[in-house]
Amino acid sequence: MIKVLFVCLGNICRSPMAEAVFRQIIHREGMEDQFYIDSAGMGDWHIGKPPHHGTRAKLDEMNISYKGQKARQIELKDLNEFDYIIAMDEQNMNDLSSLGKHSENTVVKKLMDFVKDAKEKDVPDPYFTKNFDYTYELVKEGCEQLYSFILKKQ
Repeated sequence: MIKVLFVCLGNICRSPMAEAVFRQIIHREGMEDQFYIDSAGMGDWHIGKPPHHGTRAKLDEMNISYKGQKARQIELKDLNEFDYIIAMDEQNMNDLSSLGKHSENTVVKKLMDFVKDAKEKDVPDPYFTKNFDYTYELVKEGCEQLYSFILKKQ
C-alpha cells in the first residue's frame, strides 16, 4: 500500500483539492487498492470542517468527489506512516521540518517539484488569492506528475 499525504496550511483549500484530484487519478487508473490517500493542515483552525466552498465548487465543476473529507491537523506520527508527504508551498515545507524528523524512506517534497518547467514553485493559497481555477490547474498537473513519479519508482 502506497500512502500519500497532501499538506497545506489549514486543510480546507489546496490539500483537500489535491487529495480529491489524486483520488480521481487513482480511480481512473484502477489503482484504488494500492493507495491510501489523505490530507492534513499545519494549523488547527478548521479541524472537522469540510473543504472550503471555493474548493468544493471547483471540484463539483470538474465532477470530482470530495465526499467525506474533513479537515485535520497533521500529527507527528504522520511523518513515519506515509510514503509521500506532499506540501503545497515552501512555508509548509519549513513547518514540516520543524514538526520533527520523518522516516528516511518518506519522500517529502512540494507538489510543484514534480512538474518540469512548472509555472510556479508553490501552489498559491486560494483562501487568500480567491483564484480556485488557477489552484486547480496547478494541483491537477502536479498530481498527474506525482502519479507518474510514483509509478516509475515501483
